[in-house]
Amino acid sequence: MTRPLLDQARIHPAALAQISSYHTDLIAEVEAAIAANKVVVVGMGLNPFPAKARKILDGQGTPYKYLNYGNYFSQWRPRLALKLWSGWSTFPLIFVNGTLIGGATDLQKLIASGEFARLLA
Repeated sequence: MTRPLLDQARIHPAALAQISSYHTDLIAEVEAAIAANKVVVVGMGLNPFPAKARKILDGQGTPYKYLNYGNYFSQWRPRLALKLWSGWSTFPLIFVNGTLIGGATDLQKLIASGEFARLLA
């Protein structure tokens, strides 16, 4: 299933240029972390769910890279770029071997089902 995206033919070239360059440096930073680490957690301060995901991973003894981008009072625009890029609307964004698995609740479900261990292999 593909998610619906506005067709580029329906976007004015000036707007498309702005969309194409929106915090690309941040996206490149996250992509580099994903390429270099089996597990990456992208989070933000003051949100309990990134901390919950990290606690779960620590409890499993799973090494991970954590990227923190601001909090509810700062860096919302860069975080918006990550949401638009990934299609995931909340934090954290958790990647396992390059695949977005969702957030902390999704991580818990994958661990409980045994699929998380298979994804790490």
